[in-house]
Amino acid sequence: MTKYIFVTGGVLSSLGKGITAASVGTLLKHSGKKVGMLKIDPYINVDPGTMSPLEHGEVFVTKDGAETDLDIGNYERFLDTSYLKSSNFTTGQVYSSVIERERAGGYLGQTIQVIPHIVGEIVSRIKEAGEGHDILVVELGGTVGDIEGLPFMEAIRQMKHDEEVAGTFFIHVTLIPYIKAAGELKSKPTQHSVQELRRIGITPQMIIARSENALPKTFKKKLAMSCDVPNDSVVEALDAATIYDIPVTFLRQNILKPISKDLELGELNPDMENWDFLVKRIVQPKNKTVVGFVGKYLELKEAYKSLTESLIHCGAHLDTRVEICWVDSEHVEEKGVEALLADCDSVLVAGGFGNRGVEGKIEAIRYARENKIPYLGICLGMQLTLVEYARNVLGYEDANSIEFDENTTHPMIYLIDNFLDQSGGMQLRTHTSPMGGTLRLGEYPCDTKAGSLIREAYNGEATIYERHRHRYEANPEYREALEKAGMIVTGESNGLIEAVEIKDHPWFLGVQFHPEFTSRLQTPNPSILAFVKASLATLVKE
Repeated sequence: MTKYIFVTGGVLSSLGKGITAASVGTLLKHSGKKVGMLKIDPYINVDPGTMSPLEHGEVFVTKDGAETDLDIGNYERFLDTSYLKSSNFTTGQVYSSVIERERAGGYLGQTIQVIPHIVGEIVSRIKEAGEGHDILVVELGGTVGDIEGLPFMEAIRQMKHDEEVAGTFFIHVTLIPYIKAAGELKSKPTQHSVQELRRIGITPQMIIARSENALPKTFKKKLAMSCDVPNDSVVEALDAATIYDIPVTFLRQNILKPISKDLELGELNPDMENWDFLVKRIVQPKNKTVVGFVGKYLELKEAYKSLTESLIHCGAHLDTRVEICWVDSEHVEEKGVEALLADCDSVLVAGGFGNRGVEGKIEAIRYARENKIPYLGICLGMQLTLVEYARNVLGYEDANSIEFDENTTHPMIYLIDNFLDQSGGMQLRTHTSPMGGTLRLGEYPCDTKAGSLIREAYNGEATIYERHRHRYEANPEYREALEKAGMIVTGESNGLIEAVEIKDHPWFLGVQFHPEFTSRLQTPNPSILAFVKASLATLVKE
C-alpha cells in the first residue's frame, strides 16, 4: 500500500510549498523509492487553462495533455519524471464529477453533501494518484484557514484513519517573520497556523520554517515545543541562490530521518552527488551569455516559469550563467528593436495569445534574422517567423495569422477544422469552439529532417516527442513558397508543420511545440540546450 506525505501551508501564500514538496520527493526518489506527486488546487476553475498568465502564472501541460498548475512543472523538473493529469485536480473537477454522477443517478437518490460525497471524491482521487507508488507527496494549495480548502483538509484528515493507507506524514510550511525594528524573529504566526490545523483535526509532524534570517537553536527548540513536534522536525528553509539547492539544504538538516521513522521507510541515503555538482555550476558558473527574451507577460515572470528554468538547466550543463535580458514586445514597438536587443548574444521569442505586442515580436525576429543572431521561436514565436519571412522576404505585405487578422489575404497561420488529438481521436475545432480544453494539447511525435539543426540537437533522432499548447497551425499552402525563398520545414507531425529553419543563417529555429515542458535539471531539453550553445558560440566569435 502507498504511504502519503501531505504538505500544507500557513500564514500566507507563496512560501514555497511546491518547492518543499518537490525537494522531499527528490530526496526520496534518489533514495530508491518510487515517488508520485500530486497538487490539489482549491480554486473552482476546472483547470487553469483559461486563466490569465498574469493572474495565475504559467499553465503547465502534462504528457497526456492536461493543463495544470505550474507546480507540476516543478515536480517534473526536480524528479526528472513525466507526471499525468491525475497529478493535479481542482475543486471545479471534484464538484463537476460529483454533480455529473448525481445527474446520472449514481447516488441512488441520496442528498448530496460535502461530507461524505465531496470529501469522498477527493479521497478517491488522492488514492488514484498514489497507485503504483511507494510514496505519494501531496501538496495542498492555498493557506490553512481558507474556506475553499476546508473539504480538502477534511479529506486528508480522514486518510489518517483509512485502512487502505499504509501511513501518513504531515508537513506544514510556515513563515517566521523578522521584525526589524525589534530585532526579533517571531513564532506566533506559526503557532496560530498550527492551532488552526489542530482545530481541523490535523497535527503536523514537521515544520518547514521559511525565513530570511537563520534560526538560532534556542528559537528552533521553542518552535518545536510550541508546535508539539520533535526538535529534529523543525527544518530551516532560508532564501537560496537557486531553488535547486533546497533538496541539498534539507538533506544537510537530516529531513529524511523523522520522515523515515514515522513512515517506517528504513535507512535512507540519497545519492545527490550529480545534483550537487549541477547546483554548484548554477551558483558559480565559468561563462556567461545574454539571451534577449521577448515576451508580453513580463509583469509576472512566472508566466514563463518552465522556459526560464530550462535556461538555468542548460546553463548548469554548459557551466554558464544564462542572463535573461527581458524585453517587453510592446516596448519594441515603441522604442525600436536595436535599442533593446543590441547587447544580446541571442534572441528568444516566447509563446502567447492575443495580438498585444505581436508587431514587436515580429520586429525582434527580423532583427535576429537579418543580423545572423541565434534565434529560437517557441509556439507563437515560431508562427510569427513565418509571418515575418512572408512580409519581408516573400513580399506579402499583409501576411498575418488569422488569430490577429481574419481578413488577411495571406493567412500564414490558420485554424484547422479537425486534427488528431493527443489520444489519437479526431477533434473538431472552429472559431466558435469554447476556449477551455480545445487547444492542441499534450505530447505529439515530430519527424525531423536529416541534416537539420533540430535533428542535430536531438542527437540524430528521426522522431522526437514534445508537448503542445496552441490553437492555430502553420498553413501548408505556403510551404513551397517559403522553402524556395530559404525557409525550410525541418519538423512535421501528421502533416502539420512543427519546425522551420533558415538555410543561410548560422542558427535559426522555430518550433511549434513547447520544448521547455520537458526540460529538467538533470536532462535539459535538447533544442534549448543547442540554442544556448549557439548563443555561447556567438560570444566566442566576438
